[in-house]
Amino acid sequence: MQALPISGGEQCIGFAINGSEFEKPENNPAITCSFPVEKLDLNYFTGPLPAFIGNMSALTVLSIAHNSFSGPIPKELGNLKELTMLSFGSNNFSGTLPPELGNLVNLGLFYMDSCGLGGEIPSTFAKLINMKILYASDNPFSGKIPSFIGNWRKLTSLDLGFNNLTGELPSSLFNISSLTYLFLGNNSLSGPLPSQKSNQLQSIDLSYNYFSGSFPRWVTTISQLNLVVNNFTFDSSNITLPGLNCLPRNFPCHRSTPRYANFSIKCGGPQMRGNDGILYKAEDSALGPATFNVTSTQKWAVSNAGFSDNLNQSFVETTLTQVSGADLTPELYKTSRVSPGSLRYYDLGLQNGPYTVSLQFAETVFANRDTQTSQSPGRRVFDIDILGYLRRKDFDISKQAGGVNRAVPRPFKVNVTENYLDIHLFWAGKGICCIPEQDLTPTTPGKKSRTGLIVGIAVPVGVGTLSDGWVVAVKQLSVASHQGKSQFVTEIATISAVQHRNLVKLYGCCFEGSHRILVYEYLENKSLDHALFGRNDLHLNWPTRFNILLGTARGLAYLHEESMPRIIHRDVKASNILLDAELSPKISDFGWAKLYDDEKTHMSIRVAGTIGYLTPDYAMRGHLTEKADVFGFKVVALEILSGRPNSDENLDPEKIYLLEWAWTLHEKDQSLGPVDPRLTEFDENDATRLIKAALLCTLASPMMRPSMSRVVAVISVDIEASTVMSKPSYLTDWDFKDVTTSSFLVDDDTSSTESIVVHK
Repeated sequence: MQALPISGGEQCIGFAINGSEFEKPENNPAITCSFPVEKLDLNYFTGPLPAFIGNMSALTVLSIAHNSFSGPIPKELGNLKELTMLSFGSNNFSGTLPPELGNLVNLGLFYMDSCGLGGEIPSTFAKLINMKILYASDNPFSGKIPSFIGNWRKLTSLDLGFNNLTGELPSSLFNISSLTYLFLGNNSLSGPLPSQKSNQLQSIDLSYNYFSGSFPRWVTTISQLNLVVNNFTFDSSNITLPGLNCLPRNFPCHRSTPRYANFSIKCGGPQMRGNDGILYKAEDSALGPATFNVTSTQKWAVSNAGFSDNLNQSFVETTLTQVSGADLTPELYKTSRVSPGSLRYYDLGLQNGPYTVSLQFAETVFANRDTQTSQSPGRRVFDIDILGYLRRKDFDISKQAGGVNRAVPRPFKVNVTENYLDIHLFWAGKGICCIPEQDLTPTTPGKKSRTGLIVGIAVPVGVGTLSDGWVVAVKQLSVASHQGKSQFVTEIATISAVQHRNLVKLYGCCFEGSHRILVYEYLENKSLDHALFGRNDLHLNWPTRFNILLGTARGLAYLHEESMPRIIHRDVKASNILLDAELSPKISDFGWAKLYDDEKTHMSIRVAGTIGYLTPDYAMRGHLTEKADVFGFKVVALEILSGRPNSDENLDPEKIYLLEWAWTLHEKDQSLGPVDPRLTEFDENDATRLIKAALLCTLASPMMRPSMSRVVAVISVDIEASTVMSKPSYLTDWDFKDVTTSSFLVDDDTSSTESIVVHK
């Protein structure tokens, strides 16, 4: 299951109606689909980009930005000759740009910033004469800026900043009549500036390069210009810009006679004195996307760079919310400086020696997740460099502060050796770039508008979008696998019939040909197994784990005893439990669920589920009761408590299989042995009770296992856990060494019970 914010397009429109035969056209009269747009951006996709995308020749838009794709860009993308937009920025690709991309002669929008590719820009790109916007910043692209770019007569915006480009500027680049924005900062470009430029070009960033010589006359006529940290010539006869003489590469102002031993700045606000007596100087100039400002005393300066299509933006944010934790001076946080990409502060004429640099942060723009208004949660992630050294990578203000509107001071020890200090805050393509500003209060599909749901069809993993920008999660089922027709129908019929705070919500679906799309609510923190075992920044403390256990148990109890009809999930495992913004659990993936009535003691059906989570009576005899879910829950419970998966071949032999190890320790009166060592604090009584409840769920006889409502009562301390007897016989009689955690299904549509499909 993946997530994606709205980005336009109407590939699949309409709503499915409840029922069991979704393939019939008369059941879905309002759904139509076409496939000109592929949007997979802002997801969690990993691995290489499949080459078969190059076969989708009708695509006009392909967007896979803000993922974790890796490996090379497939040359087959050059076959998509109808593309007008290609976006694969903010990924982990490697290698160089395929020359075949030069075949995309209709391409007008090309976004590849922070994508990981390097090397020179292919000469075949000369054919891309319809190019309007090219973003390629924050990459290791090298070589010279190709002169053929001057022939892209429709070009309006070009961003090649933060690369390794060398050589002189092509003069034709400055004469493109349509070009408005040009960002080439932070490269190794050299030589003089072109003597002329077009009148349209009004926003230029050439900072942090090696340009030299005198200034052409046009530098005094441009509204947004950043030329700091270069090698220009400054003399009395030369055209110059106020303060720029203090910001060449050697930072000469006051260097021979350093004057200062401290400086304090109120970023984006007026001068004020803090409660600690420090006077914070005003820094409230109207910085644009490519500007700098040096104070009249030449004591300090600020430089701003990065693309913004709003030339009138002030880049200052104001908040009326009281920032907590701001013990020194709360007023410091009323206003703040905002930068589209790169923000630098310089202290000039500083005495050499050791210093403490104190940076004060607070997230006052992005809001916490609000379930009533569905405000989007934002993450502001950037790097902190001081004197050219990386001090913090991927610094997330709200995460470090424990929430928004909370102060988070960060002190750094530095040693000044050349009489200046350079503090650089740089956004490198991570965090949230694209939160809509309008109200995102969701509407229920099918109640207010028959066209409120717009779902995009994707390649084997899915995309969807809502027309008002509401973030949703999308799951695409493959008809060729065991997640086929029956699973698609089962999942819709099951989840649309139940509603509970610990069950994932289904918003809609789409069916056409071999494409089956399910649209769910978006859950920010992905699955429980990712939170427990994956590489992430989540910290699951004891109260959080306890609440996840309790919420999961309540969701299963609702399915078994309160919903109508009653439901057996059949695949309870950590990867099928999703976590929302507050880390509350929601059970998902009902593709193998079964409905049953009160009068049946069990159902005899073909087996489906995941090895390691399957109850013995169901796995061996096909006898299915709700106690199969109870058995699966015990594995999840032990995984939550231990912070490790059901089986791990890297551990000592006695610890490989979690359930067997937990029982062994319990028999030795060491029940707390499996508790995650990362839990430095936990309630031993709660943990003991939870382990007892989990072990009761593993008993061989379904009749001996507690119901999920009883498990809830035990966890909630409403009743005491029953006495746990000895280890079940299946643990002593079975050999676990050949067991792997795999999913399998004897397909309900096959005629032979010997047909088994296994997948990792």
